[in-house]
Amino acid sequence: MTHRLTSKDILALGFMTFALFVGAGNIIFPPMVGIQSGEHVWTAAIGFLITAVGLPVMTVIALARVGGGIDALSSPIGKAAGLLLATVCYLAVGPLFATPRTATVSFEVGIAPLTGDGAMPLFIYSLIYFALVIAISLYPGKLLDTVGHVLAPLKIIALTVLGVAALLWPAGGISPATESYQREAFSSGFVNGYLTMDTLGALVFGIVIVNAARSRGVENARLLTRYTVLAGIIAGIGLTLVYLSLFKLGSGSGGLVDQNANGAAILHAYVQHTFGGVGSVFLAALIFIACMVTAVGLTCACAEFFAQYLPFSYRTLVFILGLFSMVVSNLGLSHLIQISIPVLTAIYPPCIVLVVLSFTLNWWNKSSRIIAPAMLVSLLFGIIDAIKGTSFKDVLPAFFQHLPLADQGLSWLPPALVMLLAAAIVDRIKGREQIAVRQ
Repeated sequence: MTHRLTSKDILALGFMTFALFVGAGNIIFPPMVGIQSGEHVWTAAIGFLITAVGLPVMTVIALARVGGGIDALSSPIGKAAGLLLATVCYLAVGPLFATPRTATVSFEVGIAPLTGDGAMPLFIYSLIYFALVIAISLYPGKLLDTVGHVLAPLKIIALTVLGVAALLWPAGGISPATESYQREAFSSGFVNGYLTMDTLGALVFGIVIVNAARSRGVENARLLTRYTVLAGIIAGIGLTLVYLSLFKLGSGSGGLVDQNANGAAILHAYVQHTFGGVGSVFLAALIFIACMVTAVGLTCACAEFFAQYLPFSYRTLVFILGLFSMVVSNLGLSHLIQISIPVLTAIYPPCIVLVVLSFTLNWWNKSSRIIAPAMLVSLLFGIIDAIKGTSFKDVLPAFFQHLPLADQGLSWLPPALVMLLAAAIVDRIKGREQIAVRQ
């Protein structure tokens, strides 16, 4: 007998997927884009939604089609390269950036306004926060019930209240757009969408979603694909609504905060202005739940992944990852964002290429001939883009500054397309040669 999910289960799966995605980055970056893009907010929003909603949903669908995790998706580039890619993704969305960021964001929104922004309050907070994350992550079997049925609905209700408020009670006037948004509103939004880390998150969470459907007894591959795709679409709709309301919130907060403020400061100023002291408590609770759910999901996913390759048990790895994340989180939010931007700029392009090309596997005689070279070229140019964003930019030859689409942060795209075309021609010729030899 084929097990099927009820409508309620499909909705819960969608809510769980949404809750896993909505972490720190999803709440802090849209208000920043909103306030900085000024009158160009909706142009920037379209770019942002492509990388922060479109790509993650595509990634979930791509993983559903191969019925597994990042290792199944990256099989055309070979085992070693696939493992390296997976390791970099897990480290970036785990202990290096995304997990520590959940602690610093929840601290800056909820605690810093009360205690001040000192090193000691952050240290004490991160100690308690990661003790909780470790405690919950030690029991991954209970996650679905706690996240899917309790924390996700709480998170959705709180985000809805915030979204409706942003629409009904804008805080003030729109600031004029900053220089980069006046020049390139769409592509600035596009590259800022990277910072939510959702495409990397989707590569990591994809297997969690597939397994959640399996835990309800669904074994049929086509049904698993269908349910995972539906969960991805539900999460995508939820994310879009959250982002649109947060863009509105940011763009109307020009009179409250400095235009260069980080997202946590913008949110806090808006909620304080609109709801007063009660609002600050509400926002602190919302961000705390949002960040905690994501931190637990990431810690579990990373510990399960590294347990396959390292001589440590899952439980030991939960402690190691939790403690390491706690140490990194004490760098503070602005520092963390500064360090993560170049790394994400480098690793996002090959991940985008992998996800997009995974939909074309049937077109080629041998898919590894196509995917590996296109990913390699996009990685090389992604690294060049990353160096341009750091203090080492003077090391690069001058012509790298003037590559096509370089101003948009998309200079990897034309060379990747050229490589794809060349690889496709080689694939056609080699495929024909083999047919001719057989005859």
